[in-house]
Amino acid sequence: MEEEAWADSINQANKMALRNWVRETGIDLVQINGQRRYGGPPPGWVGSPPPAGSEVFIGKLPQEMYENTLIPLFQSVGKLYEFRLMMTFSGLNRGFAYAKYSNWQGAREAIATLNNLEVQEGYTIVVCKSLEKCELSVDGLPASVSQKYLEAVVLKATEGVLSITLHASPYQKKAKLAVLKYSSHRAAAMAKKTLTEGNVKLCGENMNVGWLKPELKEKLRLCKEKHGKHLGSPKQLLMSLKLCDVLDCLNTLCRQKCLGTPRFFTKCVQVKPGGWLQYWCQLVIPAWPFPFGGLLWVQEDAPNTGGREKAKSAVARLALRKIECLLT
Repeated sequence: MEEEAWADSINQANKMALRNWVRETGIDLVQINGQRRYGGPPPGWVGSPPPAGSEVFIGKLPQEMYENTLIPLFQSVGKLYEFRLMMTFSGLNRGFAYAKYSNWQGAREAIATLNNLEVQEGYTIVVCKSLEKCELSVDGLPASVSQKYLEAVVLKATEGVLSITLHASPYQKKAKLAVLKYSSHRAAAMAKKTLTEGNVKLCGENMNVGWLKPELKEKLRLCKEKHGKHLGSPKQLLMSLKLCDVLDCLNTLCRQKCLGTPRFFTKCVQVKPGGWLQYWCQLVIPAWPFPFGGLLWVQEDAPNTGGREKAKSAVARLALRKIECLLT
């Protein structure tokens, strides 16, 4: 755990107990952008991240209670994949945290066992299913803002972007509204904090960044059906390698839509001068009715530098385009 700035008023015994626990267990706590994180993945983890529904929200925490108490408590009901404690600049916690388990059964057990548990005299905590929201709305953008400009700013400032759509604002005249979709709740939460508290300039003095509300999402969907396109934007930004790794995007989408783990089958069938390779590449997604792929050419930058991975990325991008088109 990195050395932090603690307010003098913080209980010294609690502070020392946390530091001693970290030293004795060798556990790694990383603090970034107002939250302190364990795991995600934890040491020794093999395989994909846990499925949706594996995370719980923990509220009404005493502000001077830390991971040395909380992690063992939440590990007692299931294997933790990640634990995130929201922190203030003074070193107090903000009264809430998130625990993600290796499966949804762990989350269910945590809710059944730990909800309404008195962890300290006068403090009964709340443990409930995390909504794992992954979409933000940014309202109040100038009518002149372009998709290209918005992409450049958002991609530079935040990580894990899956898509960006630009609409005419239904709430403000002569303004636009953007919907930002992220690969995980954590990525979206970090982006929300960055866009609201950081020095990011999206332009627009009356800009409002928040979670995408169901009623707004429905309003935009109805408008799309009525007009046959997104308001203010003729197309949705599809994932690209510049946005985030396309294979990670595919895995995230399949996990969110409960489609199963994607599997690739590849074979190099022809080689030509200049680093050009022809691959037969097929992508099978268990819950999708047909495979994706076929024959395609890719060019290696140097011998043995990832032609197979380029082929997989190309087919994954094709699959993403088709899946998003049919499911949105």
